[in-house]
Amino acid sequence: MRTILLPAIYTIRRLPAAKIILKSRQANKMNFNDLEREIMGIEAGCAGRIGLFISADEGQIMTNEGESFPSASLIKLPIILEAFRQADARKLDLNERIMVHPEEKVGGAGVLPALSDNITFNIIDLMTLMIIVSDNTATNLVIDKIGMKSINQLISCLDLKETLLSRKMMDFDAIHQGRNNYTSPRDIVTLLKEIHHGEMLNEKSRQQIIGIMRQQQFTDKLPALVESDKIRIANKTGELDGVDHDCAIFEYGGKTVFAAVLIDGLVDKVSGKYTMNQIGCAITDYLLRQ
Repeated sequence: MRTILLPAIYTIRRLPAAKIILKSRQANKMNFNDLEREIMGIEAGCAGRIGLFISADEGQIMTNEGESFPSASLIKLPIILEAFRQADARKLDLNERIMVHPEEKVGGAGVLPALSDNITFNIIDLMTLMIIVSDNTATNLVIDKIGMKSINQLISCLDLKETLLSRKMMDFDAIHQGRNNYTSPRDIVTLLKEIHHGEMLNEKSRQQIIGIMRQQQFTDKLPALVESDKIRIANKTGELDGVDHDCAIFEYGGKTVFAAVLIDGLVDKVSGKYTMNQIGCAITDYLLRQ
């Protein structure tokens, strides 16, 4: 069972109702059109600008899917994809150890700044920290190792039209110069599909990335209301001031749903999380009621 991490007042007011809805509907069938209607109703109540792309074998649900959003930590998906691509091509040894010097530590999410200086980690462990706790220091070390140019070449190769890595994490000088990182819901779903079943990586590498994403520690958005242990979820979140994102691969009973929900213009993050909670609940409901 997944741990539900929500603000106390939100949990009291919203969570029981969501559980009851999910349980009461499981006896009835739900098709993709039902899911689309439910998603459209949920997004209509979102307090910010929302972009979403939900893709399943039965169809797609799209709102502002090609619009550009500040990527926040969703930009870490093409980074891990490029690292594994280089490893598959024998250009990168994922077991190579890298020392974390004190001057390389940056703020924001992550645990490395809290650890002792000059500890060494292998690249695979740095990427695990980059994904499961969104460690910014680990991310910057991986970018330095594989190259920002190579990451953007991969982005171009996948034809991710709205995605760009222009700066490292917590690089405020770059931000002041107008350089930022961007992506779109459609681009993120393309990345999720490439990780899940694309041809860029071998099967072992694809499964390794999904395995890392399934260890995600930030599960308070799309996965938050998923009670069933039968649903397998691999997700990656992103946050900035006024920005709240999540993307996930949902798998159950031989069916897979890819989802990206990006929201900006938020005054408070509770409303953004609530929107994503309900979307994740609806996707789970759909999978369980086939």
